[in-house]
Amino acid sequence: MEAIVFEEFGGPEVLRFTEAEEPHAGPGQVRVRVMAAGVNALDHKIRNGWMEEQFPTPLPSTPGLEFAGIVDEVGEGVTGTAVGDEVLGWTATGAYAQYALSESYAPKPAGLDWADAAALPVATETAARVLDLLGVRDGETLLLHGAAGVVGSAAVQLATAAGVRVIGTSSPGNHDYLRELGAVPVTYGEGLVERVRALAPEGVDAVFDTAGRGALADSVVLRGGTTDRIVTIADPDAAEHGVTFSSGGTKAPERALAGHARLAADGRLRIRIDSSHPLRDAAKVQTLSEAGRARGKLVLTP
Repeated sequence: MEAIVFEEFGGPEVLRFTEAEEPHAGPGQVRVRVMAAGVNALDHKIRNGWMEEQFPTPLPSTPGLEFAGIVDEVGEGVTGTAVGDEVLGWTATGAYAQYALSESYAPKPAGLDWADAAALPVATETAARVLDLLGVRDGETLLLHGAAGVVGSAAVQLATAAGVRVIGTSSPGNHDYLRELGAVPVTYGEGLVERVRALAPEGVDAVFDTAGRGALADSVVLRGGTTDRIVTIADPDAAEHGVTFSSGGTKAPERALAGHARLAADGRLRIRIDSSHPLRDAAKVQTLSEAGRARGKLVLTP
């Protein structure tokens, strides 16, 4: 099969488009023909070798955490899933390939296209996990840094659907987009504390940082000097501020993913797609991802 493989840690140049041996479904697994693979920041961090402590990676390795595809092989003990089923989920063997194995997946609704389906698993799992950690409730105010990003936009939609008021930081060019999602936009950077206080003079109940742009000190101030109910998924200086860093896992309960997929198919949850690219262009796409300039999800299509 065609696949992207790296045999050593390093920059995007270590990614090779090559012929690899096809995997086959073992007990409790399905094999899927990958129709779309989501590209995440974690992909280039693993490729660089920066995540070995959290995610040990035997080499050679195929990148990619999330996929949408068609089941074409069912392993022993799998029930409720048949060859030909359309699914989305997390892969055990790397999604940057024609075929991948999965043990954690959910049905793909017929009205959801492949790229939109592949964009859901990581973003919605991360957003839902951190919102649960923060315990935000109906009527509360959440300050969300990086609200226009992939995870941030998912969190905006899940939080506002639960009755939470979201103040979302972003560049001015994304303010209209945040308003469409239901957030109150605010520009990040110097003067943030004053701008947020003008929007929420009663204070904010929780802070979710998806951006890692050095806003934790301001976040503590806006929480009245406490680090309680502040979580970051992106700022490596979290410990210096006494703030919780959530790296989480890469999988969520299939029931939760199925629910998010239904919301997306119904138009009630959307992840903005920046662009889709052929599998062979994975090195270029990871370079775009690492630069942090994509306006939405980057997707590979084998």
